[in-house]
Amino acid sequence: MALIQLVQENIVKTPLESTDKPDVLRELVQILKDAGEIDDFEAVLTAVQDREDKQSTGLQDGIAVPHCKTRAVTRLKLAIGLAPQGIDFNSLDKAPSKLFFLLVAPPDMAGPHVQALAEIAKLAQSKAFCKALANAESAAEAVELLQGE
Repeated sequence: MALIQLVQENIVKTPLESTDKPDVLRELVQILKDAGEIDDFEAVLTAVQDREDKQSTGLQDGIAVPHCKTRAVTRLKLAIGLAPQGIDFNSLDKAPSKLFFLLVAPPDMAGPHVQALAEIAKLAQSKAFCKALANAESAAEAVELLQGE
């Protein structure tokens, strides 16, 4: 399944209201809950937090990809949060993160999870695209940008 097939307005939020890492994780999981993509908010949040506690998923160039595997989902789920102001996410390059891609997959579904991570890495290679996405003024604009890539 291509990542782009998962992107729809109800799983994109811009701007994020959060100002720190724990709140970003909570807000991203809430996006999935509000979109009807997950039932068990606490199970997903705990799985994401546990994964993040092992090693930060803040990459570089303003991108963070918090992700986890949990039995609380039966297929790959995606939430996207945009924070033009940047949020400290303990990233590899120590720069604030502006683009957040939350991936949640069931434990037995490695293929789509890895494929989605690879697609995000590919998107991240274009600095101009990342800047445009971080500055999208609406979920609709973000979806349009992502589907145009």
